[in-house]
Amino acid sequence: MSGHRRWHECDGKSVHASGLGRAGRCRAGAGGVRRQGTRGGAVRTVRCRHPGGTGTAAQPDRTVMADNGDGTVLLARQPDLVLADVATPDVPTPGAPAQSLDGPAALHGTVPVPIDVDAAGRRQLIAGFGVGLSDASAWLIRNRLDEDARKSLLRELFDAQSGLGLRLLRLAVGSSEFARDRYSLDDVPPGQQDPNLAQLSIERDREAVLPVARSALAVNPALRFVAAPHSAPGWMKSSDSLVRGTLRPEATAAYARYLRRFVDLYREEGVPVFALTLQHQPRAEPADAPGMLLDAAARVALAGQLAPGPGGTRILELDDSWDAVDDALKVLGDPAAQAHLAGTAWHCYGGDVSAQTAVHDAYPGKEIYLTECSGGTWAPGFGDGLVHFGGTAVVGAVRNWATGIMLGNLALDEAGGPRIGGCAGCRGLVTIGADGGVVRHPEYYALAHASRFVRPDAVHVTSTGPVDGVSNAAFANADGSLVLVVVNAATVPRDIRVRTAERTFGARLSSASMATYVWNVPE
Repeated sequence: MSGHRRWHECDGKSVHASGLGRAGRCRAGAGGVRRQGTRGGAVRTVRCRHPGGTGTAAQPDRTVMADNGDGTVLLARQPDLVLADVATPDVPTPGAPAQSLDGPAALHGTVPVPIDVDAAGRRQLIAGFGVGLSDASAWLIRNRLDEDARKSLLRELFDAQSGLGLRLLRLAVGSSEFARDRYSLDDVPPGQQDPNLAQLSIERDREAVLPVARSALAVNPALRFVAAPHSAPGWMKSSDSLVRGTLRPEATAAYARYLRRFVDLYREEGVPVFALTLQHQPRAEPADAPGMLLDAAARVALAGQLAPGPGGTRILELDDSWDAVDDALKVLGDPAAQAHLAGTAWHCYGGDVSAQTAVHDAYPGKEIYLTECSGGTWAPGFGDGLVHFGGTAVVGAVRNWATGIMLGNLALDEAGGPRIGGCAGCRGLVTIGADGGVVRHPEYYALAHASRFVRPDAVHVTSTGPVDGVSNAAFANADGSLVLVVVNAATVPRDIRVRTAERTFGARLSSASMATYVWNVPE
């Protein structure tokens, strides 16, 4: 069954919340969105209201997408919840009738999970949420979508008012595994070298990556670009190839100039690089895709050659999984490197997210970014994917001091490509089919739960949890509103009781679901 696009306008006089549920297949086009639903999770959005009246508008122009043509609910606003004074004696208690995210229901006598939000407990600033724009993603957007569909998808992803409001976009320096062919910015025939970088060019990126990056920036001028090199040019490496090998020590200075030139050329093209990582997955040496071993000592040397960051670009250490925490601490422990590095970059594929807190505790002045976390065919279930990305990549990373979060590829095709090697089962935030159809995956919705509501200049604030499979992250927006993203990873519904110093409300989350609540702090 196919549904239709429908927009519910918020009245701007209450608090919103959002929870996730069923998967949908959507086709973007000039006429809107067609969705075919399959059973899975469910996204809900709820507004909270003061007893006896409504509160001040948090964001009067808030709109949230809902498609109920076939019973599918995705990022849909739900009925208002009561936002009461903490001291009010008649606040609903467990066992008493209460509004539910699943419709009229009672709390059934269960003990709700307490979530205490301390709006004054300010932690890290939030740079934003985003995704990766690989050569593969850009090519698909440019070649499989017509102009109207392309503009529609970019507005959906990057528009801060009507879309997801993504504010971070990861780029590869040269090709990653997700490209149509292998290339660096300075390729020469085998056995030759180019120490003066006379052959360096970004012409290859002008085909797709740069046009799509500029289009996204036009939709959201606050967009920030984070670049990651997968390999130095082959002539700088021990393998004389983009595949395998490590950077030859005598090529470190030339490689630093190469990376600086990339930043300069992209700025000239209207795509300023906000941050640059030293090396994408420096412990990996893939046999079929661009990659390069770069140990801690080599990264320390490269950081010294790059400093200060070209044009104010931040330099980030590691760009690898959480199980490389000791490696990151080794680099940060070098006084010279520490002075040059703005922070660390992390992936979600190994170890535990608490590694971010270990680095923060040792170096509290350094920023932390989750720069890659891809979904794939290894986890096909919609509900499982939703709570994984919601609980680990969004809530978990933020609670462990991430200031910015980026997932995997923006878009891949039905086979997880185009790709030249590397990950055989990865999928994009969306899949773009040969017919121009766009399928949105669980990580799309998990990301939307934060990116649509956590505004620029927001601050992560203290909240209690996790408890009984329920985790959360709380944020204070600059406009005075509070945002609470909640994930229920349990296989049963959970009741919650949310409290700030002044206000409280209760709600129920279905199993394997997410919810996002937005309300105002009283003056």
